Amino acid sequence: MSLLRIKDLSLSIHGTSILKQVDLSIDYGQIVAVTGESGSGKSMTALAVMQLLPNGAKVDGLVQMEGEDLLTRSEAEMCALRGASIGMVFQEPMTALNPVKTIGDQVMETILIHKAMPLAQARARAEEVLTRVGLPADRFPLSRYPHELSGGQRQRVVIAMAIALRPKLLIADEPTTALDVTTQAQILDLLKGLVREYDMGLLMITHDLAVVADMADQITVMRHGEVVESGATSYLLHNMQHPYTRMLFEASSHQVTLPEPPQPQPLLEVSQVVREYRLPRKGLFDRTRHHQAVDGVSFTLNRGERLGLVGESGCGKSTLTRAILGLEEVQSGQVRLDGQPVFTGHKPNLAVRRKMQVVFQDPFGSFNPRHRVARLITEPFHLLDTPPTGSDRQDRIAEMLTAVGLSPDDSGKYIHEFSGGQRQRIAIARALIIRPELILFDEAVSALDVSVRAQILDLLAELCEAYDLTYLFISHDLSVVRTVTDRVLVMRSGQIVEQGETDKVFEAPQHPYTQTLIAAAPRLPEIEMVSA
Repeated sequence: MSLLRIKDLSLSIHGTSILKQVDLSIDYGQIVAVTGESGSGKSMTALAVMQLLPNGAKVDGLVQMEGEDLLTRSEAEMCALRGASIGMVFQEPMTALNPVKTIGDQVMETILIHKAMPLAQARARAEEVLTRVGLPADRFPLSRYPHELSGGQRQRVVIAMAIALRPKLLIADEPTTALDVTTQAQILDLLKGLVREYDMGLLMITHDLAVVADMADQITVMRHGEVVESGATSYLLHNMQHPYTRMLFEASSHQVTLPEPPQPQPLLEVSQVVREYRLPRKGLFDRTRHHQAVDGVSFTLNRGERLGLVGESGCGKSTLTRAILGLEEVQSGQVRLDGQPVFTGHKPNLAVRRKMQVVFQDPFGSFNPRHRVARLITEPFHLLDTPPTGSDRQDRIAEMLTAVGLSPDDSGKYIHEFSGGQRQRIAIARALIIRPELILFDEAVSALDVSVRAQILDLLAELCEAYDLTYLFISHDLSVVRTVTDRVLVMRSGQIVEQGETDKVFEAPQHPYTQTLIAAAPRLPEIEMVSA
C-alpha cells in the first residue's frame, strides 16, 4: 500500500478548471518531484492533499493516505493530521515564520498544538530537531528571532517545524528557489537525509529539473493542471516522450550567444572600496563594533562588456551594488563611471547617477500597481534635464516596448495584467529607455520559471547586439552567469577572491571557494535526446 495515492484528482475554483485527473503516488522513503511552470497546478495539488483549498473549490477524485480518503475528512480531522502526519515546507521562510516569536517557540508550537508532549519535553524536542537540521543550540539558541538568521538558516527552521512530530509525508514547495547554490545544496542534502532517517515520503515541488535530477526517485511533469509525463528519474531523463518535458529540460540548460565585446575601454572603475556598518553594542560599556561588508574591492568594467558577480548571500554583493549606484557612501576608496566619481563630497553625483539603471529581482514589487505601463517605464525621464514630451515620448515608449518583445499597445495596461516574464521585460524597458551607459541586473531572473528565464536571457543577447549593452549581472545562479557574461567576479566575505574570463573561471577555478560554488551548483546529466 502506498503512503500517498492520488487518483483522477480534479479541481475547479468557481467553475474554472485547475486540476484535471491528476495521478500520483508516493511510497515510504521515496522522493517524488513534481515539476512544471508556474500555473501548472503543482502547488494546488499539494494544497489539495493538505485540504487547504480556497473558498469555491470543488474537488473530485481520490486522495488517500495509508488507505484513508483525505477528501472525506472533516476540518478537525485534517487539523489533527497537518503537522503530525503531514508536514509542509513553504517557499519563502520569512513569510512562513512569525517575526515576533523566537525560533524555539515556533518549533514548539507545532508540538504543543497537537498535545504530543508536555512543555519541557517539547522544548527538548525543539532543540533536538533544530540540531538535526543544522542549527545546534550552542550556536543558535532557541531565543533567536527569524531576522537574526540568514535565508538558509530560516529555511532550516521551517523544515524543523515541519518534522518536529516526524510526519509520514513531507511536502516541500519550492524550498530552495531563493537560496544561493551552496545553501541550496545543503538544504537538498538535508531533505534527502531526513527521508532516509525517518523513512518518510517527500513530495518535492519545483520548476527546475536540475534541482531534482540527482535527488528524486520519480518525476512527474505537469502542465495546465494535467500530468503530461511521469516515471523513474533516470528513465524519464533519458526517454522523454512529451514535447513539454523536452522543452523544460532544454530550458534548464539554455545557452545564449553574446556578441564579441569591443576593445577594452574602461567605463566603471571601482578602486579599493570599503563599506562598513556599525553593529549594536552587546552591553552598556562594550566597545563599538563594525562589520566590514565590502573590504577593499577593486575591478574595472569596460564599455560594451558583460560582467558577472557571484557569491553566497551575505558576501557583500548588494552592498557593493548600492555603492556603485550612489545609494550608499563608502568609507574609503572610489567608484567612478566614465571618469566621474559617483559621489562628490558626501552627496551623490546626479550627473553620473542618470547614466546608470537597475533591474531588480522581483518585477512586480518594483512597480507601482496603480500606474499604467507608459508611466512606469518613463519614470527614469525625471533624471533628464529635458525629458521627451508629446509624440517623442510616445515614440520612445513604443520603441522600448517593441525592443523587449511587447506591443506598443501594452503601454495602456496595468502591471497586474502581465505574467512574471512580461513584467521583467517591462523592467528592462524601463532601464533602457534613457539609454544608460551601465545597467545593473540584481538577481533579475532568479524568480522566473526555467522557460521564461530562457526567453529573458535570449532577450538580453538580442539587446546586447542592438544596443551595445554594458552591464553588471549579479546572481547566485552560476549557470545563468556563465551564459550571459564575458568575465566574472567571485565575492566572499566582502572581498573579490577570484576574477577572470567566465569560461576559464568555470572550467578551471583557482580559489577553493570558487571550486566549492561550482561543485554545489545543480546540473542536469549529459544525455542524448531520444526521439518520441
